[in-house]
Amino acid sequence: MKTIGFIGLGTMGNPMAVNLLKKGFEVVAYNRTPSKADNLLELGARTVSTPAQAAKDADVVITMLSTDDVVLEHILGAEGIITALRPGQTVIDCSTVSPETSRRIHGELAAHAVDFLDAPVTGSKPGAENGTLVFMIGGEEEALETHRDVFEALGTRIVYMGPSGSGSHAKLAHNTMVGINALGLMEGLSLVTKAGLDPERFLSIVLAGSANSKQAELKGQKVVNRDFSNQFSLGLMLKDLLLAGDVANGFQLPSPMLRAATGIFQMGRAKGLSEEDLSSVIQCYEDWMGLQVGVRTETPAAKPAAEERRRSTRVQLHIKLHLSVYQWQQEGSFSGQLIDGTLVDLSESGLLITSASPLAQDMFVVIHFPQEADLPPLTGRIIRIHAEGDHYKYGCMLSGLPPYVRLKLEAYVRSKSEASAPAKG
Repeated sequence: MKTIGFIGLGTMGNPMAVNLLKKGFEVVAYNRTPSKADNLLELGARTVSTPAQAAKDADVVITMLSTDDVVLEHILGAEGIITALRPGQTVIDCSTVSPETSRRIHGELAAHAVDFLDAPVTGSKPGAENGTLVFMIGGEEEALETHRDVFEALGTRIVYMGPSGSGSHAKLAHNTMVGINALGLMEGLSLVTKAGLDPERFLSIVLAGSANSKQAELKGQKVVNRDFSNQFSLGLMLKDLLLAGDVANGFQLPSPMLRAATGIFQMGRAKGLSEEDLSSVIQCYEDWMGLQVGVRTETPAAKPAAEERRRSTRVQLHIKLHLSVYQWQQEGSFSGQLIDGTLVDLSESGLLITSASPLAQDMFVVIHFPQEADLPPLTGRIIRIHAEGDHYKYGCMLSGLPPYVRLKLEAYVRSKSEASAPAKG
């Protein structure tokens, strides 16, 4: 049997190496944290202390690593496998990296008469454990056929996509859909939770209907049961979406759904969820609606509207603002004026602003914060008006607000709220 040098024993790599051992391959394993190979030692693997040592006597070297930089270090670095490779060997990278990184490695190894295949996988941790991964492969097709037995020990579907970098292109397109599908599931579960319905019953409808997806099958119960143990981390999901965004930019291809998904997963990272399963992004939606999915609540219709409004967490403020108000003129032009206002409330749905100037419902305004806030002008729509003496209170719904700006706005408001809070004691 072939000897496999296996580098990277994380969530995916470790069970993949286990399957190779169970299928009779010899495995020489390397991982930065040696203890992650303990279970492999019990199954007969050997461990080494550098990537180069893992490659020295191997017929095939497999890498399953986290980022482009880590892959380049382990393959082309000072102690990387390139220092120990010999002509005729094959390197298979199962990591998710940019196509440019895959093509660079292919060129470097070709100069040493070594074949390189970019062969990212889909199937997450369950697929790695069960040997049911799907491979999408770029590189020389002859090299794939030479080592088809290795792929068949790890997966049930092996798809040749084309020359070097093709596998990486396919994986980024695939994971774009994974991120978008996952958020579709989260939004549906959030809607029924906010409506007071049972999310688990709703999930049974999804799984039986046309809204079903692999993400619903893999992540639905994890969300309902609040089990965010890692199958595929939120941080890695975001990394892949960012790489996909770079590819889309290179093609000058508009990708609005990719951009929206990236923004929400960035918010998940900002909440400290990077090391949890990507399903933990539901916590962003839970923050917005003030409820947890999977925790039964009363139907909102059973509560008076005023009580429902009080449930929304509000922060009392007194922040001076300027508002640009634009009026429609003849011949398709606008004229504008600048008025004073004060931000008094921030809620999950928008802003509450007071002003002495009368405005109309559904009017759009541009909100200018103090310079210290370091915030761009924000566009809002007046959705509610309440007159109080010679002043007006305007409920203002923000529109087109990027996630990173929302986070910045919340941080600024929090700092002003804390600064104005009465001292204790």
